[in-house]
Amino acid sequence: MKLFTTSFLNATLGLVLAISSATSFAADAAKPEPAKAAPVAYKPDVAKGQASFAVCSGCHGVDGNSGTPAYPKLAQQHPEYLVKQLTEYKSGKRANAIMVGFATALSEEDMKNIAFWVTTNKAKPGAATDKDMAALGEKIYRGGIQERQIAACAGCHSPNGAGIPAQYPRLSGQHAEYTAAQLTYFRDGIRKNNLQMTQNAAKLNDREIKALADYIAGLR
Repeated sequence: MKLFTTSFLNATLGLVLAISSATSFAADAAKPEPAKAAPVAYKPDVAKGQASFAVCSGCHGVDGNSGTPAYPKLAQQHPEYLVKQLTEYKSGKRANAIMVGFATALSEEDMKNIAFWVTTNKAKPGAATDKDMAALGEKIYRGGIQERQIAACAGCHSPNGAGIPAQYPRLSGQHAEYTAAQLTYFRDGIRKNNLQMTQNAAKLNDREIKALADYIAGLR
């Protein structure tokens, strides 16, 4: 009887320990994993950006307002858009012999510093030069060309050309010569870093491109 009692007690104790261990394991398994700390976003250093922009000023102006029609105004542009373009120049996705040379030397931090500084400057307004061409450009910009499935530019770049931050660039007041060149590059497959623009520009003729560029130059 004593042997039976001792065996019974030992078995009972073992069962209790096993249940306790299993319960503890289940409780531990049910505990949520501690949250991982979110990566710290890089805060652009605009002072460094201003200093780095000195090498850009020869083409784009000291404050991002290019005085040369062949080079774009960068002032007041969306910084995320500028970083995207610099990144794609560096990777070769967007081709430009001059810009590739500059972008290759920049780190991601350099790009952000430059972009976030230059966009703090106010863009100087432009002006259309041909009333009739600007009228045609306005018609296309605001309504597209439905019979040829050309979308209205205003849908992405906004009615006043302000664009949509991070997605679509600001166009308002941009040099007509630069805008016309980019639309032509998209149409002819030279610029390949935006499928949507390639598809729309592919349907435009030279007169329509010139009209759009002239209208955009005076847009505000």
